[in-house]
Amino acid sequence: MTVHMPPPAAGPLTDTKPAAIVIGAGFGGLAAAIRLGARGYRVTLLERNDQPGGRAAVFHQDGFAFDAGPTIITLPFLFEELWDLCGRRMADDVTLTPLDPCYAVRFADGEIFRCFVDDAAIRAEIARFNPSDVAGFEKLLAESEACFRTGFEGMVDQPFLSLWDMAKALPDLIRRRADRSVYALVARHIRDERLRMALSFHPLFIGGNPLRTSAILSLISYLERQWGVHYVMGGTGALVKGLVDLIEGQGGVVRLNSDVAEILVEDGAATGVRLADGETLRAGVVVSNADTAWTYRELLPAHCRKRWTDRRLARAAYSMGLFVWYFGTKRQYPDVDHHTIIMGPRYRGLLEDIFERKVLADDFSLYLHRPTATDPSMAPEGRDAFYVLSPVPNLDAGIDWDEAAEPYRRKIAAFLEATLLPDLDAQLVTSRVVTPFDFRDRLNAVKGAAFGLEPRITQIAWFRPHNASEDVKNLYVVGAGTHPGAGVPGVVSSARILDRIVPHGELAA
Repeated sequence: MTVHMPPPAAGPLTDTKPAAIVIGAGFGGLAAAIRLGARGYRVTLLERNDQPGGRAAVFHQDGFAFDAGPTIITLPFLFEELWDLCGRRMADDVTLTPLDPCYAVRFADGEIFRCFVDDAAIRAEIARFNPSDVAGFEKLLAESEACFRTGFEGMVDQPFLSLWDMAKALPDLIRRRADRSVYALVARHIRDERLRMALSFHPLFIGGNPLRTSAILSLISYLERQWGVHYVMGGTGALVKGLVDLIEGQGGVVRLNSDVAEILVEDGAATGVRLADGETLRAGVVVSNADTAWTYRELLPAHCRKRWTDRRLARAAYSMGLFVWYFGTKRQYPDVDHHTIIMGPRYRGLLEDIFERKVLADDFSLYLHRPTATDPSMAPEGRDAFYVLSPVPNLDAGIDWDEAAEPYRRKIAAFLEATLLPDLDAQLVTSRVVTPFDFRDRLNAVKGAAFGLEPRITQIAWFRPHNASEDVKNLYVVGAGTHPGAGVPGVVSSARILDRIVPHGELAA
């Protein structure tokens, strides 16, 4: 197994610090390890794969670099806090480049709407589509900000460990009509159907269906406009590397190729973990950043679970899956934006196919990422790196991706060649595909769901698995499957909650 040891400057690890184990080196686990280290714990971070990052892993192929997952950074202050905890400046280690427009939205008729951060530019863009929607957009912005005040400032770093916690939040949720969907909120203020799509698709970034994700999640629009949408120069992997450096600088250890087989429980409390190779590690605090359903279903003995039983986990609603095609071209496509959202001919019908009917439709909507629009280092000189992502049903659909992947890739390639990337087939020099099978097998994602539990109204806050396990003492949960949910800000904020619920190391010693 690979072990990253802290640099000599960090000083020797001392046995006087209480031990903490973090399972999984995704953004939630990385942030959790840093916060525990800052609170006086001797942290060991265990990652089953051969590199840290989880969904934010990186792979290199034929001279190209590809971020496997997240490509958008919002709320950079959440990461700056982590550097501050270590007495360092994020800007010294990581360079964030703001993007404006954030993305281009391409509709089935070929028309393109660009989502600008700049106030004047976004209003002009809306007026270009429908002048009468500008006034409605103003009202939508005000509602998005109110949802941010309620859903982010009021809830995101609260642990929601009891029903009373939920009851206290309920009046604000009712005031914000949290029972409405994001799409319903947008449609209330916007008349043009294309603008409705462009202003309501954001829940897909966190595994939600815009037609039923709570309107409180419209806060995403506000935070993007308030703090911007950023790209990490060198790719998101550069941010992962920076976080690993912080952990090692604290004296923590990151162990790769370390697959946790079981969380050890004695007298109702977590006491450590057993690895797949039989090694046992002891700790007074265990934090799981593994898929939450996997944590309860596979890492804890059934007799330890009263709330998150196999039956309850089976009945939960899970996010969609993702089909992702990474590819590089021998030429560049300078007219293609850094981020492009490509809307298919159907919006409501396609979402229902993905989330409700769970069928692989003949049409699709896509997210096309071209990092070389901003960062030439991601590809050899004169070439472009891309990935294109298609939301697809999770594995409840019964799709055999070993058979379906290549025909689906060819269909997407033909569409891109006919629309945005002329002569694509002849220009391809490298290619790789990831399906829900990969999410299941590499990331232990139950049902191949790319974002864990779906963020519907009955699965937010107290209704999600709690950050402090309801079943096992000294076991804590971070990541997409717990509160506040998926997306980079969500999983990093889940680690922020640990400061409220994990005793300081001096008290735990």
